[in-house]
Amino acid sequence: MVKLRLKRCGRKQQAIYRIVAIDVRSRREGRDLRKVGFYDPIKNQTYSNASAILYFLEKGAQPTGTVYDILRKAELFKEFRVSFDKKIKGTQES
Repeated sequence: MVKLRLKRCGRKQQAIYRIVAIDVRSRREGRDLRKVGFYDPIKNQTYSNASAILYFLEKGAQPTGTVYDILRKAELFKEFRVSFDKKIKGTQES
């Protein structure tokens, strides 16, 4: 399974995160399938390759909670027109 998640880059105390498509079994700093954007929390800047992100979402990739929030603020899901359910801990389906 593929996830869209953040990969930490930058120096100490000056983190910059890449948004990457990566296999679920890989660690955070592991080899990614493709870089699809970046997020700078210090300057509050975001860049995303919309076509690459939409490609992975159509193929079934699941964004993590933080990436979901970043993409929602960038209004990327208006183009995709699919709502992703954020799973709440402790809830089970019968």
